Amino acid sequence: MARHLVATGECLAAEDLDGALAHAENASRRAGRVAIVREVLGFVHYRRGEWAEALREFRTARRLSGSNHLLPHIADVERGLGRPDRAIELAQEPEAQALGAADRVELAIVVSGARRDLGQDQAAVQTLRDLVRASPPGRSWSARLYYAYAESLLGVGDAGEARTWFARSLEADRDGITDAADRLGDLDGIDITDFGEDEAEPSGTDQPVTGTDQPADDPEPPSEGPDRGSTDGSASGDRGTDR
Repeated sequence: MARHLVATGECLAAEDLDGALAHAENASRRAGRVAIVREVLGFVHYRRGEWAEALREFRTARRLSGSNHLLPHIADVERGLGRPDRAIELAQEPEAQALGAADRVELAIVVSGARRDLGQDQAAVQTLRDLVRASPPGRSWSARLYYAYAESLLGVGDAGEARTWFARSLEADRDGITDAADRLGDLDGIDITDFGEDEAEPSGTDQPVTGTDQPADDPEPPSEGPDRGSTDGSASGDRGTDR
C-alpha cells in the first residue's frame, strides 16, 4: 500500500494523472478502510476535475479519520459541482471554527470564490480583506491568499489595487505555485512571446517571424483544494489559486 501511495505522489508531481489514479485505486483496493488512502484517492480525483468522485472520497476519509481538515477541499469540490451556496454553508458549520490557521485561510479563499460565483463581488472582497492584512508574506498560505484577494478586487473593478496584491503574491510565492507574474503581465499589457529557434530565411523572400503565445496557470492548489485545483486549487480554474 505504502509503495502505491509514494508512486501516486510521484505521478502527481510529474502531472501523470492517469498513473496517479491507477496507483491510488490500487492502494484503495488493498486498504480501503485507511483514511489517508481514501484522502489520497480523493486528491487524485480532485486534480483530474472529477468532482463527484473526489467528494465521495473526501467524505469517506473525513468519516474514517474523524478530522475536519478536508473541509476546505470538500467546500471547493462543491464549487466544482456548481453548488457555491453549499460551499458557503460548509464554512458556517461549527467544525469550521475549530480548523487550524492554514485550513481556515484555505476555506476563506474557497468562500470568496463562491461569493464571486454567485455574483456577490463585494462580499468576496470582504471575506479576505482582514485576512490579507493579518498575513505577512512569510506565511505558507500568503501567496495564494494575496492572489485570491487580487482576483476578488478585479471583480469589483479595482485593477490598481489588484495589481498591488498580485505583485505581493509574486513576492511571497517562493515555490512558484501561482501565475501571479502572468497576471501582472496581463494587467501591464505585456505580451510575452516565444519566438523559438532562429531559422534561416529562404533567399529572395521576406518572411515575418512568428511565435506562440504561452498559456498561463492553479491551485490549488488546495488548493486545495483544495490548490487544490489550479494555481489557486482550485476546483474551477481560479481555485487552485483562489481557494
